[in-house]
Amino acid sequence: MRARHKPWADDYLQEHPEYVILNPLDKKGKWRDVFGNDQPIHLEIGAGKGRFVMGMAKQHPDINFIAIELAKSIIVSAVEKAVEEQPKNVKLLNFDASDLRDLFEDHEIDQIYLNFSDPWPKNRHEKRRLTYHTFLTQYQQVLKSDSKLVFKTDNRGLFEYSLMSFSHFNMLIDDVSLDLHEDNDPLNVMTEYEEKFSKRGHPIYRVEASFKS
Repeated sequence: MRARHKPWADDYLQEHPEYVILNPLDKKGKWRDVFGNDQPIHLEIGAGKGRFVMGMAKQHPDINFIAIELAKSIIVSAVEKAVEEQPKNVKLLNFDASDLRDLFEDHEIDQIYLNFSDPWPKNRHEKRRLTYHTFLTQYQQVLKSDSKLVFKTDNRGLFEYSLMSFSHFNMLIDDVSLDLHEDNDPLNVMTEYEEKFSKRGHPIYRVEASFKS
């Protein structure tokens, strides 16, 4: 997701520590203390402008949500949404999520969402795909036993690759949708990308998978 450079973004993030965790490495193993309760913690990798995490937080007030986005000029839009909506169960990280084990202790997370990740279609970039086996190893380590990885994309090639990757990793495929919006899931919360591609008539693919105990 590309966005115009916003020179004010850094100051804006600094001004809202109630939502933006400025020193996330220091919170490893302490995320329940950050939220001040023992509710389950769900993690979104690639939060974009925050539509998904804000929608999920509103739909599930009994769950805490952490959303990670690398691009400062994009996550600032998520912070603006948080300031407006004032959720009690959302924290935002402007951080490179290349290794989640830097941020979370083993089994600290209850569910992970990968929404419309970069497909990196060229073979030489396979290792950058967020469903490549090295990333799956990270997810397995930070997730609790039998917790779910929920993956959505409009890219059929990436979806098929991810199903193969999950299978090779010996994961359990719990649910698959080849046209999510045709299924009319009333609990589905759309991302910005999802709405954009759906309006163009693109099918949205989703899979829920879990790691064997």
